[in-house]
Amino acid sequence: MTASTTHVWRLLKWGRILARHGALRGIERDPNTPAPVRRLARIARFGARVPAVPRYADAFQAIGPAAIKLGQTLATRPDLVGEAAAQDLLRLQDQLSPVPYATIEAAMLASFGKPLETLFSRIEQVPVGAASIAQVHRAVTTDGRQVAVKVLRPGVEDDFARAIDTYSWAAAQLEALSPEAMRLRPRLTIETFKRWTLRELNFRREAASASELAEGMTAEPDFVIPAIDWARSTAKVMTIEWIDGIKLSNRPALVEAGYDLPGLAQTLVRAFLRQAIADGFFHADMHQGNLFALPGNRIAAIDFGIMGRIDRRARVWLAEILYGLITGNYKRVAEIHFEAGYVPAHHDVAEFATALRAVGEPMRGLPVKDMSIGMMLDSLFSITRDFDMVTQPHLLLLQKTMVMVEGVATSLDPDINLWEAAEPFVRDWIRGELGPEAMIADRLIADFQTLTRLPELVRRIEAHYPAPGGAPPTMPLREIEVIRIGGGWRYGLVAVLAGVAGVVATLLFN
Repeated sequence: MTASTTHVWRLLKWGRILARHGALRGIERDPNTPAPVRRLARIARFGARVPAVPRYADAFQAIGPAAIKLGQTLATRPDLVGEAAAQDLLRLQDQLSPVPYATIEAAMLASFGKPLETLFSRIEQVPVGAASIAQVHRAVTTDGRQVAVKVLRPGVEDDFARAIDTYSWAAAQLEALSPEAMRLRPRLTIETFKRWTLRELNFRREAASASELAEGMTAEPDFVIPAIDWARSTAKVMTIEWIDGIKLSNRPALVEAGYDLPGLAQTLVRAFLRQAIADGFFHADMHQGNLFALPGNRIAAIDFGIMGRIDRRARVWLAEILYGLITGNYKRVAEIHFEAGYVPAHHDVAEFATALRAVGEPMRGLPVKDMSIGMMLDSLFSITRDFDMVTQPHLLLLQKTMVMVEGVATSLDPDINLWEAAEPFVRDWIRGELGPEAMIADRLIADFQTLTRLPELVRRIEAHYPAPGGAPPTMPLREIEVIRIGGGWRYGLVAVLAGVAGVVATLLFN
Protein backbone atom coordinates (compact mmCIF):
# COMPACT_ATOMS: atom_id res chain seq x y z
CA MET A 1 0.00 0.00 0.00
CA THR A 2 1.34 3.40 -0.99
CA ALA A 3 2.11 5.71 1.92
CA SER A 4 0.07 8.90 2.37
CA THR A 5 3.24 10.97 2.13
CA THR A 6 3.79 9.60 -1.38
CA HIS A 7 0.29 10.66 -2.46
CA VAL A 8 0.74 14.14 -0.99
CA TRP A 9 4.09 14.46 -2.74
CA ARG A 10 2.56 13.47 -6.09
CA LEU A 11 -0.26 15.99 -5.72
CA LEU A 12 2.19 18.76 -4.85
CA LYS A 13 4.37 17.81 -7.79
CA TRP A 14 1.43 17.86 -10.20
CA GLY A 15 0.35 21.24 -8.90
CA ARG A 16 3.88 22.54 -9.40
CA ILE A 17 3.93 21.25 -12.98
CA LEU A 18 0.64 22.97 -13.78
CA ALA A 19 1.85 26.22 -12.24
CA ARG A 20 5.22 26.09 -14.02
CA HIS A 21 3.47 25.81 -17.39
CA GLY A 22 1.09 28.66 -16.57
CA ALA A 23 -1.93 26.35 -16.43
CA LEU A 24 -3.08 27.74 -13.06
CA ARG A 25 -3.02 31.37 -14.17
CA GLY A 26 -6.73 31.42 -15.00
CA ILE A 27 -7.65 29.98 -11.59
CA GLU A 28 -5.37 32.47 -9.86
CA ARG A 29 -6.87 35.48 -11.63
CA ASP A 30 -10.53 34.42 -11.52
CA PRO A 31 -12.33 36.61 -8.93
CA ASN A 32 -14.71 33.72 -8.20
CA THR A 33 -11.88 31.45 -7.07
CA PRO A 34 -11.78 31.09 -3.25
CA ALA A 35 -8.94 33.02 -1.63
CA PRO A 36 -7.19 29.90 -0.19
CA VAL A 37 -7.10 28.33 -3.66
CA ARG A 38 -5.63 31.51 -5.16
CA ARG A 39 -2.93 31.50 -2.47
CA LEU A 40 -2.07 27.88 -3.22
CA ALA A 41 -1.80 28.70 -6.93
CA ARG A 42 0.60 31.58 -6.17
CA ILE A 43 2.69 29.38 -3.88
CA ALA A 44 2.83 26.65 -6.53
CA ARG A 45 4.43 29.00 -9.09
CA PHE A 46 6.83 30.60 -6.62
CA GLY A 47 10.28 30.83 -8.17
CA ALA A 48 9.19 29.34 -11.52
CA ARG A 49 9.63 30.99 -14.90
CA VAL A 50 6.00 31.00 -16.02
CA PRO A 51 5.56 31.38 -19.81
CA ALA A 52 3.64 34.34 -21.17
CA VAL A 53 1.26 31.98 -22.97
CA PRO A 54 0.10 28.99 -20.88
CA ARG A 55 1.17 25.61 -22.25
CA TYR A 56 -1.70 23.46 -21.09
CA ALA A 57 -0.95 20.45 -23.29
CA ASP A 58 2.68 20.33 -22.14
CA ALA A 59 1.59 20.46 -18.51
CA PHE A 60 -0.89 17.57 -18.84
CA GLN A 61 1.63 15.55 -20.82
CA ALA A 62 4.28 16.08 -18.15
CA ILE A 63 1.92 14.83 -15.44
CA GLY A 64 1.17 11.56 -17.23
CA PRO A 65 -1.33 9.48 -19.24
CA ALA A 66 -4.26 9.85 -16.82
CA ALA A 67 -3.96 13.65 -16.94
CA ILE A 68 -3.75 13.49 -20.73
CA LYS A 69 -7.14 11.77 -20.84
CA LEU A 70 -8.59 14.64 -18.81
CA GLY A 71 -7.01 17.19 -21.14
CA GLN A 72 -8.51 15.47 -24.17
CA THR A 73 -11.97 15.93 -22.69
CA LEU A 74 -11.35 19.58 -21.83
CA ALA A 75 -10.24 20.21 -25.43
CA THR A 76 -13.87 19.79 -26.49
CA ARG A 77 -15.10 22.46 -24.05
CA PRO A 78 -13.86 25.89 -25.14
CA ASP A 79 -16.88 27.31 -23.30
CA LEU A 80 -15.28 26.12 -20.03
CA VAL A 81 -11.54 26.53 -20.61
CA GLY A 82 -11.50 29.21 -23.31
CA GLU A 83 -10.78 29.00 -27.03
CA ALA A 84 -7.00 29.37 -26.69
CA ALA A 85 -6.73 26.64 -24.06
CA ALA A 86 -8.98 24.30 -26.05
CA GLN A 87 -6.87 24.74 -29.17
CA ASP A 88 -3.68 24.03 -27.23
CA LEU A 89 -5.21 20.94 -25.58
CA LEU A 90 -6.07 19.52 -29.01
CA ARG A 91 -2.40 18.54 -29.26
CA LEU A 92 -3.04 15.90 -26.60
CA GLN A 93 -5.30 13.91 -28.90
CA ASP A 94 -2.62 12.54 -31.21
CA GLN A 95 0.36 14.91 -31.26
CA LEU A 96 2.32 13.72 -28.24
CA SER A 97 6.02 12.94 -28.29
CA PRO A 98 6.42 9.47 -29.84
CA VAL A 99 8.29 6.54 -28.35
CA PRO A 100 11.40 5.56 -30.40
CA TYR A 101 10.59 2.94 -33.03
CA ALA A 102 13.17 0.53 -31.63
CA THR A 103 11.18 0.41 -28.39
CA ILE A 104 7.91 -0.06 -30.26
CA GLU A 105 9.41 -2.80 -32.44
CA ALA A 106 10.62 -4.69 -29.37
CA ALA A 107 7.16 -4.42 -27.81
CA MET A 108 5.55 -5.80 -30.99
CA LEU A 109 7.99 -8.71 -31.16
CA ALA A 110 7.33 -9.59 -27.54
CA SER A 111 3.58 -9.41 -28.05
CA PHE A 112 3.38 -11.39 -31.31
CA GLY A 113 6.08 -13.90 -30.36
CA LYS A 114 7.15 -14.21 -34.00
CA PRO A 115 9.19 -12.16 -36.54
CA LEU A 116 7.33 -9.12 -37.81
CA GLU A 117 8.26 -10.03 -41.39
CA THR A 118 5.81 -12.93 -41.20
CA LEU A 119 2.95 -10.50 -40.56
CA PHE A 120 3.87 -7.25 -42.32
CA SER A 121 5.75 -6.53 -45.53
CA ARG A 122 6.38 -2.94 -44.43
CA ILE A 123 5.97 -0.84 -41.25
CA GLU A 124 6.60 2.90 -41.31
CA GLN A 125 8.94 3.81 -38.48
CA VAL A 126 7.56 7.35 -38.09
CA PRO A 127 4.19 7.12 -36.30
CA VAL A 128 1.13 8.75 -37.82
CA GLY A 129 -0.21 9.48 -34.34
CA ALA A 130 0.97 9.35 -30.76
CA ALA A 131 -1.66 9.51 -28.02
CA SER A 132 -1.80 9.00 -24.28
CA ILE A 133 -1.54 5.23 -24.12
CA ALA A 134 -0.44 4.14 -27.58
CA GLN A 135 1.00 5.23 -30.89
CA VAL A 136 -0.04 4.21 -34.38
CA HIS A 137 2.17 3.17 -37.31
CA ARG A 138 1.06 2.73 -40.89
CA ALA A 139 1.86 -0.71 -42.31
CA VAL A 140 1.22 -3.09 -45.18
CA THR A 141 0.34 -6.70 -44.44
CA THR A 142 1.99 -9.63 -46.17
CA ASP A 143 -1.17 -10.00 -48.28
CA GLY A 144 -0.95 -6.36 -49.43
CA ARG A 145 -3.58 -4.59 -47.28
CA GLN A 146 -3.07 -1.08 -45.86
CA VAL A 147 -3.50 -1.19 -42.09
CA ALA A 148 -2.88 0.86 -38.96
CA VAL A 149 -0.94 -0.83 -36.18
CA LYS A 150 -1.69 0.47 -32.70
CA VAL A 151 0.96 -0.38 -30.09
CA LEU A 152 0.65 0.11 -26.33
CA ARG A 153 3.31 2.44 -24.95
CA PRO A 154 5.72 0.41 -22.79
CA GLY A 155 5.26 1.14 -19.09
CA VAL A 156 1.96 2.96 -19.51
CA GLU A 157 0.12 0.45 -17.29
CA ASP A 158 2.37 1.32 -14.33
CA ASP A 159 1.93 5.06 -14.94
CA PHE A 160 -1.84 4.74 -14.94
CA ALA A 161 -1.80 2.52 -11.85
CA ARG A 162 0.24 5.05 -9.83
CA ALA A 163 -1.91 7.99 -10.91
CA ILE A 164 -5.20 6.26 -10.20
CA ASP A 165 -3.88 5.09 -6.84
CA THR A 166 -3.28 8.71 -5.89
CA TYR A 167 -6.63 9.81 -7.36
CA SER A 168 -8.35 7.20 -5.16
CA TRP A 169 -6.44 8.38 -2.09
CA ALA A 170 -7.33 12.02 -2.76
CA ALA A 171 -10.98 11.05 -3.35
CA ALA A 172 -11.10 9.23 -0.01
CA GLN A 173 -9.73 12.31 1.77
CA LEU A 174 -12.26 14.50 0.00
CA GLU A 175 -15.16 12.17 0.82
CA ALA A 176 -14.26 12.27 4.51
CA LEU A 177 -14.44 16.06 4.64
CA SER A 178 -18.20 16.55 4.61
CA PRO A 179 -21.57 14.98 3.79
CA GLU A 180 -21.66 17.16 0.67
CA ALA A 181 -18.43 15.62 -0.61
CA MET A 182 -19.80 12.16 0.22
CA ARG A 183 -22.93 12.88 -1.82
CA LEU A 184 -20.74 13.40 -4.87
CA ARG A 185 -19.20 9.94 -4.31
CA PRO A 186 -15.71 10.75 -5.57
CA ARG A 187 -14.31 7.34 -4.59
CA LEU A 188 -16.91 5.50 -6.66
CA THR A 189 -16.32 7.91 -9.53
CA ILE A 190 -12.58 7.23 -9.49
CA GLU A 191 -13.23 3.49 -9.28
CA THR A 192 -15.44 3.77 -12.34
CA PHE A 193 -12.68 5.70 -14.14
CA LYS A 194 -10.27 2.92 -13.14
CA ARG A 195 -12.47 0.30 -14.78
CA TRP A 196 -12.64 2.37 -17.98
CA THR A 197 -8.86 2.64 -18.00
CA LEU A 198 -8.21 -1.06 -17.46
CA ARG A 199 -10.45 -1.89 -20.41
CA GLU A 200 -8.69 0.72 -22.56
CA LEU A 201 -5.30 -0.84 -21.83
CA ASN A 202 -6.42 -4.21 -23.24
CA PHE A 203 -6.40 -4.02 -27.05
CA ARG A 204 -8.15 -7.36 -27.46
CA ARG A 205 -11.11 -5.87 -25.59
CA GLU A 206 -10.89 -2.78 -27.78
CA ALA A 207 -10.95 -4.90 -30.92
CA ALA A 208 -14.05 -6.73 -29.65
CA SER A 209 -15.73 -3.38 -28.92
CA ALA A 210 -15.01 -2.16 -32.45
CA SER A 211 -16.49 -5.33 -33.90
CA GLU A 212 -19.63 -5.04 -31.76
CA LEU A 213 -20.08 -1.36 -32.61
CA ALA A 214 -19.71 -2.08 -36.33
CA GLU A 215 -22.61 -4.53 -36.11
CA GLY A 216 -24.79 -1.90 -34.44
CA MET A 217 -23.87 0.82 -36.94
CA THR A 218 -25.18 -1.02 -39.99
CA ALA A 219 -28.27 1.17 -39.60
CA GLU A 220 -26.08 4.29 -40.02
CA PRO A 221 -24.09 3.69 -43.24
CA ASP A 222 -22.58 7.20 -43.09
CA PHE A 223 -20.80 6.34 -39.83
CA VAL A 224 -17.96 3.94 -40.62
CA ILE A 225 -16.16 1.54 -38.25
CA PRO A 226 -12.91 0.11 -39.68
CA ALA A 227 -12.47 -3.66 -39.74
CA ILE A 228 -10.25 -5.45 -37.22
CA ASP A 229 -7.42 -7.73 -38.36
CA TRP A 230 -7.78 -10.39 -35.66
CA ALA A 231 -4.82 -12.43 -36.89
CA ARG A 232 -2.51 -9.48 -36.23
CA SER A 233 -3.99 -8.29 -32.95
CA THR A 234 -3.04 -9.13 -29.35
CA ALA A 235 -3.66 -7.63 -25.92
CA LYS A 236 -0.95 -5.00 -26.58
CA VAL A 237 -1.04 -4.62 -30.38
CA MET A 238 -4.12 -4.01 -32.51
CA THR A 239 -4.16 -4.01 -36.30
CA ILE A 240 -7.08 -2.27 -37.96
CA GLU A 241 -8.16 -1.22 -41.44
CA TRP A 242 -6.40 1.95 -42.65
CA ILE A 243 -8.64 5.02 -42.92
CA ASP A 244 -7.88 7.71 -45.54
CA GLY A 245 -9.69 10.81 -44.38
CA ILE A 246 -9.42 14.30 -42.91
CA LYS A 247 -9.60 14.72 -39.15
CA LEU A 248 -12.63 16.65 -37.96
CA SER A 249 -10.25 18.84 -35.95
CA ASN A 250 -8.84 20.22 -39.25
CA ARG A 251 -11.71 22.51 -40.18
CA PRO A 252 -9.78 24.49 -42.87
CA ALA A 253 -8.92 21.26 -44.68
CA LEU A 254 -12.53 20.13 -44.50
CA VAL A 255 -13.72 23.41 -46.00
CA GLU A 256 -11.08 23.27 -48.73
CA ALA A 257 -12.07 19.71 -49.62
CA GLY A 258 -15.69 20.82 -50.01
CA TYR A 259 -17.25 18.81 -47.19
CA ASP A 260 -20.77 19.62 -45.99
CA LEU A 261 -19.88 20.58 -42.42
CA PRO A 262 -23.48 20.92 -41.14
CA GLY A 263 -24.22 17.55 -42.72
CA LEU A 264 -21.22 15.99 -40.96
CA ALA A 265 -22.43 17.44 -37.67
CA GLN A 266 -25.89 15.94 -38.17
CA THR A 267 -24.35 12.55 -39.03
CA LEU A 268 -22.26 12.63 -35.85
CA VAL A 269 -25.22 13.51 -33.63
CA ARG A 270 -27.48 10.88 -35.17
CA ALA A 271 -24.78 8.19 -34.90
CA PHE A 272 -24.28 8.98 -31.22
CA LEU A 273 -28.01 8.84 -30.53
CA ARG A 274 -28.26 5.54 -32.37
CA GLN A 275 -25.49 4.12 -30.22
CA ALA A 276 -26.56 5.53 -26.86
CA ILE A 277 -30.35 5.32 -27.04
CA ALA A 278 -31.23 2.67 -29.61
CA ASP A 279 -28.38 0.20 -29.01
CA GLY A 280 -27.18 1.08 -25.48
CA PHE A 281 -23.53 0.68 -26.56
CA PHE A 282 -21.64 3.81 -27.52
CA HIS A 283 -18.20 5.15 -28.39
CA ALA A 284 -17.31 7.19 -25.32
CA ASP A 285 -14.19 8.93 -26.64
CA MET A 286 -15.49 10.76 -29.72
CA HIS A 287 -13.14 13.74 -29.69
CA GLN A 288 -11.93 15.41 -32.90
CA GLY A 289 -8.74 13.37 -33.09
CA ASN A 290 -10.71 10.10 -33.25
CA LEU A 291 -13.06 11.15 -36.05
CA PHE A 292 -12.30 11.42 -39.78
CA ALA A 293 -14.30 12.79 -42.70
CA LEU A 294 -14.50 10.40 -45.65
CA PRO A 295 -15.62 11.04 -49.24
CA GLY A 296 -19.38 11.18 -49.52
CA ASN A 297 -19.71 13.21 -46.31
CA ARG A 298 -19.24 10.11 -44.19
CA ILE A 299 -17.50 9.91 -40.80
CA ALA A 300 -15.13 7.18 -39.64
CA ALA A 301 -14.33 6.59 -35.98
CA ILE A 302 -11.22 5.06 -34.43
CA ASP A 303 -9.97 4.33 -30.89
CA PHE A 304 -12.55 2.10 -29.23
CA GLY A 305 -10.83 1.74 -25.87
CA ILE A 306 -13.49 3.58 -23.87
CA MET A 307 -17.01 2.35 -24.55
CA GLY A 308 -20.20 2.99 -22.63
CA ARG A 309 -23.11 0.63 -22.06
CA ILE A 310 -26.67 1.40 -20.86
CA ASP A 311 -29.41 -1.15 -20.21
CA ARG A 312 -32.80 -0.80 -21.87
CA ARG A 313 -34.61 0.52 -18.81
CA ALA A 314 -32.07 3.34 -18.36
CA ARG A 315 -32.24 4.11 -22.09
CA VAL A 316 -36.00 4.51 -21.90
CA TRP A 317 -35.57 6.90 -18.97
CA LEU A 318 -32.85 8.80 -20.84
CA ALA A 319 -34.95 9.15 -23.99
CA GLU A 320 -37.95 10.35 -22.01
CA ILE A 321 -35.81 12.84 -20.08
CA LEU A 322 -34.32 14.26 -23.29
CA TYR A 323 -37.69 14.43 -25.01
CA GLY A 324 -39.31 16.00 -21.96
CA LEU A 325 -36.65 18.70 -21.81
CA ILE A 326 -36.95 19.30 -25.56
CA THR A 327 -40.74 19.66 -25.41
CA GLY A 328 -40.92 21.36 -22.01
CA ASN A 329 -42.73 18.48 -20.25
CA TYR A 330 -40.94 19.05 -16.95
CA LYS A 331 -43.52 17.12 -14.92
CA ARG A 332 -42.75 13.91 -16.80
CA VAL A 333 -39.00 14.52 -16.52
CA ALA A 334 -39.39 14.91 -12.76
CA GLU A 335 -41.45 11.72 -12.50
CA ILE A 336 -38.77 9.76 -14.35
CA HIS A 337 -36.10 10.97 -11.92
CA PHE A 338 -38.18 9.61 -9.05
CA GLU A 339 -38.96 6.34 -10.88
CA ALA A 340 -35.25 5.83 -11.57
CA GLY A 341 -34.34 6.55 -7.96
CA TYR A 342 -32.16 9.52 -8.91
CA VAL A 343 -34.13 11.69 -6.45
CA PRO A 344 -34.99 10.30 -2.98
CA ALA A 345 -38.69 9.59 -2.48
CA HIS A 346 -39.09 11.99 0.46
CA HIS A 347 -38.90 14.97 -1.94
CA ASP A 348 -41.86 16.41 -3.79
CA VAL A 349 -42.23 15.64 -7.51
CA ALA A 350 -43.91 18.98 -8.25
CA GLU A 351 -41.12 20.93 -6.54
CA PHE A 352 -38.51 19.06 -8.56
CA ALA A 353 -40.46 19.77 -11.76
CA THR A 354 -40.39 23.48 -10.93
CA ALA A 355 -36.63 23.32 -10.38
CA LEU A 356 -36.23 21.61 -13.77
CA ARG A 357 -38.35 24.31 -15.39
CA ALA A 358 -35.96 26.90 -13.98
CA VAL A 359 -33.16 25.07 -15.80
CA GLY A 360 -34.94 24.36 -19.06
CA GLU A 361 -36.94 27.48 -19.82
CA PRO A 362 -33.99 29.93 -19.95
CA MET A 363 -32.31 27.62 -22.46
CA ARG A 364 -35.44 27.39 -24.59
CA GLY A 365 -35.50 31.16 -24.84
CA LEU A 366 -31.90 31.48 -26.08
CA PRO A 367 -30.83 31.68 -29.71
CA VAL A 368 -30.11 28.29 -31.24
CA LYS A 369 -26.33 28.72 -31.29
CA ASP A 370 -26.27 29.61 -27.59
CA MET A 371 -28.15 26.54 -26.37
CA SER A 372 -25.84 23.93 -24.89
CA ILE A 373 -26.06 20.51 -23.30
CA GLY A 374 -22.99 21.47 -21.31
CA MET A 375 -24.92 24.44 -19.96
CA MET A 376 -27.85 22.17 -19.15
CA LEU A 377 -25.66 19.69 -17.25
CA ASP A 378 -24.05 22.50 -15.29
CA SER A 379 -27.47 23.88 -14.38
CA LEU A 380 -28.80 20.45 -13.41
CA PHE A 381 -25.77 19.92 -11.19
CA SER A 382 -26.64 23.12 -9.33
CA ILE A 383 -29.97 21.65 -8.16
CA THR A 384 -28.70 18.21 -7.17
CA ARG A 385 -27.71 19.46 -3.71
CA ASP A 386 -31.20 20.76 -2.94
CA PHE A 387 -32.75 17.40 -3.76
CA ASP A 388 -30.08 15.13 -2.19
CA MET A 389 -29.19 13.63 -5.57
CA VAL A 390 -26.08 11.46 -5.44
CA THR A 391 -23.64 11.07 -8.31
CA GLN A 392 -24.56 8.28 -10.74
CA PRO A 393 -21.21 6.85 -11.94
CA HIS A 394 -22.88 4.65 -14.56
CA LEU A 395 -24.07 7.85 -16.30
CA LEU A 396 -20.76 9.72 -16.15
CA LEU A 397 -19.54 8.28 -19.44
CA LEU A 398 -22.79 9.22 -21.12
CA GLN A 399 -22.70 12.79 -19.79
CA LYS A 400 -19.05 13.15 -20.79
CA THR A 401 -19.75 11.85 -24.29
CA MET A 402 -22.81 14.05 -24.77
CA VAL A 403 -20.73 17.11 -23.97
CA MET A 404 -17.90 15.87 -26.20
CA VAL A 405 -20.19 15.17 -29.16
CA GLU A 406 -21.80 18.56 -28.82
CA GLY A 407 -18.37 20.19 -28.75
CA VAL A 408 -17.26 18.41 -31.95
CA ALA A 409 -20.59 19.07 -33.69
CA THR A 410 -20.45 22.76 -32.77
CA SER A 411 -16.90 23.03 -34.12
CA LEU A 412 -18.26 21.80 -37.46
CA ASP A 413 -21.45 23.85 -37.41
CA PRO A 414 -21.57 26.68 -34.83
CA ASP A 415 -25.32 27.07 -35.41
CA ILE A 416 -26.25 23.45 -34.74
CA ASN A 417 -28.57 22.73 -31.86
CA LEU A 418 -28.26 19.26 -30.43
CA TRP A 419 -31.82 19.47 -29.14
CA GLU A 420 -33.27 20.06 -32.60
CA ALA A 421 -31.05 17.42 -34.17
CA ALA A 422 -32.02 14.89 -31.50
CA GLU A 423 -35.76 15.57 -31.36
CA PRO A 424 -36.90 13.53 -34.44
CA PHE A 425 -34.76 10.53 -33.52
CA VAL A 426 -35.74 10.54 -29.83
CA ARG A 427 -39.43 11.05 -30.66
CA ASP A 428 -39.50 8.17 -33.13
CA TRP A 429 -37.58 5.89 -30.78
CA ILE A 430 -39.93 6.62 -27.88
CA ARG A 431 -42.91 5.99 -30.14
CA GLY A 432 -41.38 2.71 -31.26
CA GLU A 433 -40.42 1.58 -27.73
CA LEU A 434 -43.29 2.92 -25.63
CA GLY A 435 -46.20 3.27 -28.07
CA PRO A 436 -49.24 0.92 -28.14
CA GLU A 437 -47.74 -1.13 -30.98
CA ALA A 438 -44.59 -1.68 -28.89
CA MET A 439 -46.65 -2.69 -25.86
CA ILE A 440 -48.55 -5.27 -27.92
CA ALA A 441 -45.31 -6.53 -29.45
CA ASP A 442 -43.69 -6.87 -26.03
CA ARG A 443 -46.72 -8.82 -24.75
CA LEU A 444 -46.66 -11.12 -27.78
CA ILE A 445 -42.94 -11.75 -27.32
CA ALA A 446 -43.40 -12.49 -23.62
CA ASP A 447 -46.29 -14.87 -24.33
CA PHE A 448 -44.37 -16.61 -27.11
CA GLN A 449 -41.39 -17.07 -24.81
CA THR A 450 -43.72 -18.59 -22.22
CA LEU A 451 -45.09 -21.01 -24.82
CA THR A 452 -41.58 -22.04 -25.85
CA ARG A 453 -40.86 -22.94 -22.22
CA LEU A 454 -43.89 -25.26 -21.95
CA PRO A 455 -42.14 -28.39 -23.33
CA GLU A 456 -39.36 -28.03 -20.80
CA LEU A 457 -41.96 -27.57 -18.06
CA VAL A 458 -43.72 -30.78 -19.14
CA ARG A 459 -40.40 -32.67 -19.12
CA ARG A 460 -39.70 -31.52 -15.57
CA ILE A 461 -43.20 -32.68 -14.47
CA GLU A 462 -42.64 -36.07 -16.07
CA ALA A 463 -39.28 -36.40 -14.33
CA HIS A 464 -40.98 -35.71 -11.00
CA TYR A 465 -43.94 -38.05 -11.72
CA PRO A 466 -42.50 -40.90 -13.85
CA ALA A 467 -44.76 -43.22 -15.85
CA PRO A 468 -45.40 -46.75 -14.43
CA GLY A 469 -43.01 -49.52 -15.44
CA GLY A 470 -43.71 -52.86 -17.21
CA ALA A 471 -44.92 -54.81 -14.11
CA PRO A 472 -48.69 -54.92 -13.45
CA PRO A 473 -50.06 -52.74 -10.70
CA THR A 474 -49.77 -54.24 -7.23
CA MET A 475 -52.95 -55.43 -5.51
CA PRO A 476 -54.23 -53.31 -2.66
CA LEU A 477 -53.30 -54.39 0.81
CA ARG A 478 -55.52 -53.79 3.77
CA GLU A 479 -54.13 -51.84 6.60
CA ILE A 480 -53.03 -53.81 9.65
CA GLU A 481 -52.52 -52.23 12.98
CA VAL A 482 -49.01 -52.60 14.24
CA ILE A 483 -48.74 -53.15 18.01
CA ARG A 484 -45.67 -51.90 19.76
CA ILE A 485 -44.86 -54.19 22.68
CA GLY A 486 -41.87 -52.31 23.86
CA GLY A 487 -38.24 -53.05 23.63
CA GLY A 488 -35.96 -55.59 25.25
CA TRP A 489 -36.15 -59.39 24.88
CA ARG A 490 -39.91 -59.42 24.11
CA TYR A 491 -39.50 -57.14 21.05
CA GLY A 492 -36.61 -59.27 19.84
CA LEU A 493 -38.61 -62.49 20.27
CA VAL A 494 -41.55 -61.15 18.25
CA ALA A 495 -39.21 -60.03 15.48
CA VAL A 496 -37.58 -63.50 15.28
CA LEU A 497 -40.96 -65.32 15.22
CA ALA A 498 -42.25 -62.98 12.51
CA GLY A 499 -39.17 -63.69 10.42
CA VAL A 500 -39.54 -67.49 10.82
CA ALA A 501 -43.22 -67.26 9.88
CA GLY A 502 -42.34 -65.36 6.74
CA VAL A 503 -39.79 -67.99 5.67
CA VAL A 504 -42.23 -70.87 6.26
CA ALA A 505 -44.96 -69.11 4.26
CA THR A 506 -42.57 -68.64 1.38
CA LEU A 507 -41.63 -72.38 1.35
CA LEU A 508 -45.26 -73.49 1.46
CA PHE A 509 -46.44 -71.35 -1.48
CA ASN A 510 -43.47 -71.97 -3.80
